[in-house]
Amino acid sequence: MRKFIPFVLVLTFLPLLIHAQHEDRKIQIRAFYDQTLSNRQSYQWLEDLCSLGPRLSGSEGSLRAIEWMKGVMDTCGFDRVYLQPVKVPHWERGIPEKAEILDSRGLRYDLNVLAIGGSVATPEGGILASVVEVPSLMALEDLEREEVEGKIVFFNSIFDQTNISPGASYGAVVASRAEGAIRAARKGAVASIIRSVSSGFDDVPHTGSGHYEASTDSIPAAALGVQSADLLHQILLRDPLAKVYLSMHCRWHPDTESFNVIAEITGNERPDQIIVMGGHLDSWDVGVGAHDDGAGCMHTLGALKLLLDQGVRPKHTVRAVMFMNEENGLRGGITYAEQAISNGEEHIVAIESDAGGYSPRGFGVSGNASQMEKLESWVGLFPRNTISYISRGGGGADIGPLNRADGTPMIGLIVDGQKMFDLHHSANDVFEAVHPRELELGTASIATLVYLIDQYGL
Repeated sequence: MRKFIPFVLVLTFLPLLIHAQHEDRKIQIRAFYDQTLSNRQSYQWLEDLCSLGPRLSGSEGSLRAIEWMKGVMDTCGFDRVYLQPVKVPHWERGIPEKAEILDSRGLRYDLNVLAIGGSVATPEGGILASVVEVPSLMALEDLEREEVEGKIVFFNSIFDQTNISPGASYGAVVASRAEGAIRAARKGAVASIIRSVSSGFDDVPHTGSGHYEASTDSIPAAALGVQSADLLHQILLRDPLAKVYLSMHCRWHPDTESFNVIAEITGNERPDQIIVMGGHLDSWDVGVGAHDDGAGCMHTLGALKLLLDQGVRPKHTVRAVMFMNEENGLRGGITYAEQAISNGEEHIVAIESDAGGYSPRGFGVSGNASQMEKLESWVGLFPRNTISYISRGGGGADIGPLNRADGTPMIGLIVDGQKMFDLHHSANDVFEAVHPRELELGTASIATLVYLIDQYGL
């Protein structure tokens, strides 16, 4: 009977103890949100980063950003701050591109255009050629070579505005940017131009990575603003003999040295086990990458600083990585994974923010059933109107190599991204497009996620 009494007491008080711990966690979580919404540190840092200009890998702007980022980290009081060398590609756009329509009456119409990232230049003097318009890569495949040879292929792939998730619409048409030059060149085209992969209705062209294949000639690849694409479409309908003039001065340089920028807080129980989070520090060269992905960098840097400021001494090592070269090569993510494997590092989880600085809504997870169940059980700990769901499948481009190398579970922040593709990879992606409260809610949400994983495991 005496042995039975302590057991009964344990059963009586254990739920109370668990509830008390649960409430303590909620108080700490609320403190993350209170601090970041009050001091707007992530937003201040983002403004400073954006003031440095575009940050395409290999550029002077990217080196300024690396120096600035390391300087900020050095002042934060983290246990370790360091640079991880990365060899990156170096492509330059050159002097501004030019495109115009010349109709059969001799009238000219200017088009707003950007070279697609990685494109070759046009020949000296530019290209003037007839145009064949197609709505998709598949439609091009249905044409005979003689219908395309010597012409400019115009991929007029329209962003589907009826999708509730704009990411689905983006995924449906982005192939024309990525592979359009390859497919057009296979049929003898002299250039490839696309309708910008954009949910907007303005005339600001959107760039992004394009690809070539060794077995096919590399032809110039460019993107038109949405209104310019509509203009070209309308003129071709009434005047199929109209031509397009295109002039671009892009060039490739040899690969150059760059860096991932890394900060960490050493775990006080299992320092050998790592929770890594990050965003990519590089951006395209036509905006300042405020949402893509300055926001993700500030989310993760800000989350690490919140843990430090709140006196949370993590059980595991928590690391923030600002990856270089996500936009046109993924060298930063690949190098990080290679070094992690070479050093025998054990990662509990990898977290990425690369969806913009909009209001946080959920997390996408690439993990097993028990990990999903545990994450779902935590949703109620997040404040209302922040994280409300966990979805299967997610992560990010930069943490993907680590996942593929050793199976590390991946988690990606999901935001209310209805506006993201209005500005994605364009001159519209500026600091003024970011709202401070939305950005800071993302910072606190990632800090909360890291805190819960550190305390409860995954």
